[in-house]
Amino acid sequence: MPEPMTITEAAEFIRKGELTPSALLDQCLARIDRYEERVKAWVYLDRDGAREQAARLTAELKQNDYRGPLHGIPIGIKDIIDVFDMPTACGSKRWANSFARRDATCVERLRQAGAIIVGKTVTTAYASFDPPPTRNPWNLDRTPGGSSSGSAAAVACGMCLGALATQTGGSITRPASYCGVYSLKPTHGRVSVDGVLPLAPSLDHIGVMANCVRDLAIVFQTIAGSDNRDPHCRNAIVHDAFGNNYEMPRDPDMGYEHQWMCVTDDFFPNRCDDAMRAAFDATVRKLVRYEPVNEQVGRVRPVALPAGFAEAPAQQLTVMATEAAAYHEPRYRRHPDDYPPKITSLIEHGLRTSAAEYARCKQAQARLVDDFRTRFRALLVPATPAAAPNKDTTGDPAFNAPWSFVGMPVVSLPFAWTADGMPLAVQLVAKRNQEADLFQTAAWVEAAIGFARRPLPL
Repeated sequence: MPEPMTITEAAEFIRKGELTPSALLDQCLARIDRYEERVKAWVYLDRDGAREQAARLTAELKQNDYRGPLHGIPIGIKDIIDVFDMPTACGSKRWANSFARRDATCVERLRQAGAIIVGKTVTTAYASFDPPPTRNPWNLDRTPGGSSSGSAAAVACGMCLGALATQTGGSITRPASYCGVYSLKPTHGRVSVDGVLPLAPSLDHIGVMANCVRDLAIVFQTIAGSDNRDPHCRNAIVHDAFGNNYEMPRDPDMGYEHQWMCVTDDFFPNRCDDAMRAAFDATVRKLVRYEPVNEQVGRVRPVALPAGFAEAPAQQLTVMATEAAAYHEPRYRRHPDDYPPKITSLIEHGLRTSAAEYARCKQAQARLVDDFRTRFRALLVPATPAAAPNKDTTGDPAFNAPWSFVGMPVVSLPFAWTADGMPLAVQLVAKRNQEADLFQTAAWVEAAIGFARRPLPL
C-alpha cells in the first residue's frame, strides 16, 4: 500500500482533476480496513455518509466548482466535538447513543470548505488521562498518548489526511509526537470551542493533526476566526496563516533583541531521557549550520525561561482540575461509575481546591502570559521527555501543559527515530496570536530537519 498523501499533495491532484474525492476517500477507507482492527483509532465511522459527501464533492468539480484546498479531503473529528447526526460519546459508554443535533462551529467550517467528515476518533474518557483502547501504530504495546489518541493514530495510519483534536494540558502535542505526525495547538481563543465538551474552559484549545506544516496551516486557516457562540473567540481575527511559499519573513526585527529562534537550557533538557536529549542536541547543531534565509534569520540563540516556569505544570493542573470539577460535578455525583480512575482523581483534586489556591494559580498564569510577550519570537524545545511509554499510560504532559496554561501557539514536528523505531518530536512555541510567524518558522525547521518517514510496521 503506498504512503498516504499530505493534504497539500492531495489538494493539488484534486485541483488538477488527477484525483477525485471519491477515489481519495476509497484510499482512506482501505487503510481503515487494513489497520483499524489492531489500532482502534475510531469510535464511530460514517462510511455511507462519507461516500455521499465524496460523490457530491466529485460532482461539484465536474461543474468547475472548487471550494479550495480542503475540497474532498477526508478528516477525522475527535469524539468530544459535535458532528451532526453522529454520537458524541466523550469516551463514555453511557453517552454512546447521544447524537449531536448540529455541527460544532469548527466542523461546520470544515464542511463549508469541502472536507469529508469520515467519523469520530477515540478520546480518552472525558478528554482526561485514563488510557484509551487505541494503540500506537509504531508499536502496539505503546501508548498513542492522550487524550486525542484516535486522531493521532488515524493520521499516522493514513486513515484520514487530517484530524481535529483538543488540548487542555498536552492532548494534541503529546499524542501527535508519540505517533509521528505534525500538530498545531493554536493560541487560546483563536478557534471556537462551540459544540465541544469542556474540560477547563480557560485552557481548552481546538487544534489540528496532519502530515506536514503546510497542512496544519490549511486546516487552521479554515477553522479559526471569530464566533459569537464562544465568549473566548469573539474577536479572533485571523490573517493569512501561511501565504503561498515557505519563505521566512524578510524583516525579523520585532523591536527586541532576541533573534528568530531560541533554545533554552532551562526546565526541558534535564527532564529528557538520553535518547531524546541526544537527538535534540544533534538537531540544534544541524539548525545552527543550516543556511539562513538572510544574515539575521535562521540563527539559534539561547534564552532563559521566566522565573516560576517550573511551577507551571502543577499550576495548570490545579486550574484544569478546578474547572473540570465545576463542570462535571453534577454528572459525577449522579454517575460515579462512569468516571474511570484518572478523571475521578482530577475531579476530586478540583473539589479539594480552595478559591484562594485557584486564584493564586490564575495570578501566576497572568504573570507568565505577560512575561512571554517579549521573551522570544519562537522557542524550540523537545515535545515530550521521551518516546511513547507503555500502553497503560498516556504519557507525561509536563512539556506541553505550560503552553496550554499561557495559551501560546505550538507546532510539533517529528524529527528523529529511537533505536527501537519510535518517533520523537520537537515543538515550536510562538507569541500569542502569531500563528503566521509560527508556521513560517516551523516550515524552515521542517526543511532543515528533513525528517525521513518510514513505513508502518503493521
